[in-house]
Amino acid sequence: MTVAAMYPGTFDPITRGHEDLVRRACRLFDKVVVAVAANPGKEPMFTVDERVKLANEVLGEFSNVEVTGYDGLTVNFAKDHGLSVIVRGLRAISDFEYEFQLANMNRHLTDDVETAFLTPTETYTYISSSLVREIASMGGDVSEFVSPPVRDALMSRIYES
Repeated sequence: MTVAAMYPGTFDPITRGHEDLVRRACRLFDKVVVAVAANPGKEPMFTVDERVKLANEVLGEFSNVEVTGYDGLTVNFAKDHGLSVIVRGLRAISDFEYEFQLANMNRHLTDDVETAFLTPTETYTYISSSLVREIASMGGDVSEFVSPPVRDALMSRIYES
């Protein structure tokens, strides 16, 4: 039996913490779809297409990973693409309440999709895309938090503004 999962997120930008969770998910599932959310409620630094491109560059080494953009309800995307699991990351206890609420709502919307929570390696528990953007925008070095293509894209975007 093939089990396919999705790892949804804004990935603005994709960080080493995201990479770590993808690596872990790849060991558990036959296929992992990294689903880059359009998320119109947020004002991302990068467009969906740019975030998909960066994620493809960063995750290219994983043969069982597919990266795609999406909008709409995550559970609908999962059902429409035959994905039976939604992978979510928990960095700290503060993430749990929100993620628990999401998982319960998704279960209410459909019984066909389960949520699996993964925790990152300790090294990456404090990394978030918003902190990476903030550090980069203030001239800080984000090299240990993101891959080189992401660092370059961040610096380029910041210098453009």
